[in-house]
Amino acid sequence: MSVRTQTTAEDLFNMPEDGFRYELVNGELRKMTPAGSQHGAIVAKLTAALVDHAEAHNLGEVFGAETGFRLARDPDTVLAPDIAFVARGRIASIGLSEKFWSGPPDLAVEVLSPSDTVYGSDQKIEQWLSAGTQAVWVVNPKRKTVTVYSPQAEPQIVTVNDLLEGQGVLPGFRYSIVKMFPKD
Repeated sequence: MSVRTQTTAEDLFNMPEDGFRYELVNGELRKMTPAGSQHGAIVAKLTAALVDHAEAHNLGEVFGAETGFRLARDPDTVLAPDIAFVARGRIASIGLSEKFWSGPPDLAVEVLSPSDTVYGSDQKIEQWLSAGTQAVWVVNPKRKTVTVYSPQAEPQIVTVNDLLEGQGVLPGFRYSIVKMFPKD
């Protein structure tokens, strides 16, 4: 009889570099395919807008795609959104660590890739929200939309004709999402 061992957040953090990114879901490693160029351009544009706003208003820190957030222990879950934001007050009370952030970000942004499935995306949204993330933005490059999820609220779809707003997570943030999508 073989015994299946679960990977821990510590194991994931100490893995040797192999050119891939991984997430950890309930102790199980999940390899993430490298992103395509369109995906990377969208992430870069939105990250720049979020960083500019967060720094101008001293709201907190914006994190890049390689940042892991430990959402659960025993079995461990560590997810890495394409972009994340953590409010200044939470950073002041916990401080930044060399390891994964312990807990959820206030905002998690996921940019859909061609390999993403509806089930996988829905599962991640649920994991973020149930862990305490205040807002999840799912960017759909094909449809040129952003779907905004928050606890106990219906999802809101923002189109290229609309502004993406930070509501309570990033007060005052307003971004015309047409700017993040490549010109046709």
